[in-house]
Amino acid sequence: MILLKLRSSLIFPFLFLVAGVTGSNGEDSKRPNIFFAIADDWGWPHTSVYGDAVVKTPTFDSIASNGVLFTNAYISSPSCTPSRNAILTGQYHWRLKSGGNLWSHYPEGFPTYVQALKQAGYFVGSYRKAFGPGSDGGKEVAGKQFTGLDEFLKERPKDQPFCFWFGASDPHRSYIWESGLRAGMKLEDVEVPPFFPDSETIRTDILDYYWEVQRFDRQVGEALALLEAAGELENTIVVMTGDHGWPFPRGKSNLYDYGARVPLAIKWHAAVPENRIVTDFVSTTDLAPTFLEAAGVDILPETTGRSLLPILKSESQGRVSSDREHVLTGKERHTLAQMDHVGGTPMRAIRTDEFLYIHNFKPERWPAGHPDGSYHGKIYMDIDASPTKDYIVEHKDEADMEIYWQLSCGLRPADELYDLRLDPFQMHNVADRKEYADTLERLKTQLFEELKTTADPRVLGEGDAFDQYEYLGRLVRKP
Repeated sequence: MILLKLRSSLIFPFLFLVAGVTGSNGEDSKRPNIFFAIADDWGWPHTSVYGDAVVKTPTFDSIASNGVLFTNAYISSPSCTPSRNAILTGQYHWRLKSGGNLWSHYPEGFPTYVQALKQAGYFVGSYRKAFGPGSDGGKEVAGKQFTGLDEFLKERPKDQPFCFWFGASDPHRSYIWESGLRAGMKLEDVEVPPFFPDSETIRTDILDYYWEVQRFDRQVGEALALLEAAGELENTIVVMTGDHGWPFPRGKSNLYDYGARVPLAIKWHAAVPENRIVTDFVSTTDLAPTFLEAAGVDILPETTGRSLLPILKSESQGRVSSDREHVLTGKERHTLAQMDHVGGTPMRAIRTDEFLYIHNFKPERWPAGHPDGSYHGKIYMDIDASPTKDYIVEHKDEADMEIYWQLSCGLRPADELYDLRLDPFQMHNVADRKEYADTLERLKTQLFEELKTTADPRVLGEGDAFDQYEYLGRLVRKP
């Protein structure tokens, strides 16, 4: 059993090389297998172990109770392609040129952990959504595609260590309307975030999202059962997470917690103490160096992520590392959501236990997409089409409803600061209040210094290049 069932209101907000895992007899055991399960648009806190009262995630909960549950896990970018590129390379997406945008070409000169493991003798492969959407030029940056884990295991040479990317399409939209209700979930049990109006439509939409989360959880459980039947589970690093937050307004494509924070649980029976909750701030860019270090393979050049092995192998709870007190996230172009140009809405953020600071480099642009249209032809294009989006837009002129439209669709100032002690849902920007002036200056300075250290084009005067990279998604009309 997990030590503690967490409610969302209670969660606070060295690289070295090894040849293998050292067993109790002092000899190096064989290199671990790696099973990486990633959902499409699955965000925090939508698991039962984090305290969601409706969604049921027994597989995720089991991984957590048999390993480590992370409560402060964040992505590099709340957009599919750049988030996945950052995972594959172990680098912030803003360092990856065209790979920092959705529907892009994978950039030349950026090896992935999968390719490094293959070169080191691992049998590698992927299932369903791995890299992308976009084009990797046939390089198989996430490994050869298989029809499932069963086919992968049949083709794997005997006793060869493996690395498998299990990529679901759940809970990406679109959804089957009322699928959650038909599955037995109840509208009255849904906890609607306060940045949405409370309506039956939105509650139903959330239940449909939960239904797909549960399907992903079940499929991962079935895959782990295959590994156990094959006798491979004991020495397999199992990771389960999402590529960014849920596909709702103010979620996906945003740097608020509902867009940038993800579930993360990791187990490794052979080496990781179980039943632990860790509050260190970690990034999914940390996974690549973790996998490589565990396999005894050199960390990729230019890696900005840091291996999680010291945390995983520790027996400590809570805040394990003294140097993981914050995390950085960012966003470049998601869709071509602006009507009058092909640029995105670039932003960067620093998240600590107490504060979230976001800097919007182009505050004149619409973060959710232009209200009058886009190069796709639709309004607010950076919000996925959904009943929740329609409800907020259609009711925005009604009494007491404009605030919900503003939070999801409105323009935002250059500086956003949220006091998470008073405002855990990040709804009240305090950047212009005098009592927060010192905090604003401190976090902004820290953010920009770290962005310079990581060679972010946005702070080096080269950020407009992100607006010019080719967009490979379907267009309704051309620029």
